[in-house]
Amino acid sequence: MSLSNNPVSQPRSEPPLTGANRLFPIFLKLEQLHVLLVGGGNVGLEKLSAILANSPAAAVTVVATYFLPALRELAARHPAVQLREGPYQITDLVGHDLVIVATDDKALNLTIKADATRQRLLCNVADTPDACDFYLGSIVQKGDLKIAISTNGKSPTIAKRLREMLTTTLPDELNDVLQRMSSIREKVGGDFAHKVRSLNAVTAELTGGPAYESPAAAMWRRRATMSLLAFMAIIIINIISYYVTWQQAWEVASNADTFYIFVAIGFGAQIVDGLLGMGYGVVTAISLMSLNISPAAVSASIHTAEMFASGASGYHHYRFGNVNKKLFKVLLIPGVLGAITGAYLLATFGEEYAKYVKPFLAVYLLLLGIRIISKAFSKPSARKKHKKLGVLAAAGGFLDSFGGGGWGPLVTSTLIAGGRTPQYVIGSVSVTEFFVTFASAVTFFATLGISHWQIILGLIVGGVAASPIAARLAGRIPVRWMFVGVGLMVIVWSLWALRKVFF
Repeated sequence: MSLSNNPVSQPRSEPPLTGANRLFPIFLKLEQLHVLLVGGGNVGLEKLSAILANSPAAAVTVVATYFLPALRELAARHPAVQLREGPYQITDLVGHDLVIVATDDKALNLTIKADATRQRLLCNVADTPDACDFYLGSIVQKGDLKIAISTNGKSPTIAKRLREMLTTTLPDELNDVLQRMSSIREKVGGDFAHKVRSLNAVTAELTGGPAYESPAAAMWRRRATMSLLAFMAIIIINIISYYVTWQQAWEVASNADTFYIFVAIGFGAQIVDGLLGMGYGVVTAISLMSLNISPAAVSASIHTAEMFASGASGYHHYRFGNVNKKLFKVLLIPGVLGAITGAYLLATFGEEYAKYVKPFLAVYLLLLGIRIISKAFSKPSARKKHKKLGVLAAAGGFLDSFGGGGWGPLVTSTLIAGGRTPQYVIGSVSVTEFFVTFASAVTFFATLGISHWQIILGLIVGGVAASPIAARLAGRIPVRWMFVGVGLMVIVWSLWALRKVFF
């Protein structure tokens, strides 16, 4: 049987599309072609800017009887752009591969289109879809990722709005994934089917799946997880055996009037903290204060329980791919050092000095919360790069220990207000928070000891139970409402802190 008669090998023809966009999408290496642009006015400037924004070294010849000063300045910054002042002539088409027409003379535009067609050159005529061989789509770019949007010439405004939406929605971290793809593809062994499965695992996180891990990274993650769990178990066993008997622990756990109330508080606080990247201390403090528990007991319980809750939250954020490793590394060491310093100073000099720090933090956060909410309803802007993340992390760690809270509100809010993707900010800050609270808790253990273990145990159980749910929900809320939620949480925190100062 010949190959041509084998029905399995015959390509399947797709049914023709009717009433749909029939444009064939294509990405050109424009720097290897020669482009003729006719027109030196506003439309010509717009077309030239679009070309050079995507292909800065493209060879473009601009022909016009007059050039805008802005167009001349743009051409001066690109050596491959040539300006030819004078009326259009048919000989201008010679030596070019693409033609873009952007004059304000419709008759001249159609003449140039006809000349280009006779010489078999593809031509785009501005604001005349019927005379175009191709369209210039709206472009969304994240590093090497480039998405072109076409409305088949029907509505450039819709294409622009879609571009703005995708630019805001798609995280900048996508470019990091792309940079690793080529090296991952080279390292993946096995047959074709195994390579496909491996690359599917790598790209699963782009559609909300778990983040990809190499076998070596997965092994070290499992070891780190087991070590962390063993360390936590040792701490819990030592605390319980030193302060209480097993019979006392059972009595507390079986008393629904006390233990389960603390479990519910811990659960609710961790949902808020894992979802917004802040708020554990605020929600817990307000809830425990409403139960007439002394401020000293509240502070000690929160610092101890938050270590376990933040550890579970950070683990699940890492598991669901919400962590920017570069941001985590930058925040880690300064945050830990700031937490140790704040805890030591608070334990040594007493809480009376902390009251002088909280008003400044509260005022700053009140203004920041208002700014975040206003940002939720403003047009997208370029992301601001923070140059002093170490100082921010150190301040957040210090204020969290010395002022009784502030790591999440200060660090998370500042990063989100600067335009970073909320999902990755929340995940990265939550992972770092474990190490910050761990350093703070160890410092408090060494200087003050531990008390009120009944409250701590309930908060730990509720927080650990809520952490996977909160991590799964992080980043799933629309970005606008994420900003609103974060802003409201910051304002609530600041008003609560100011209330304690003035009343």
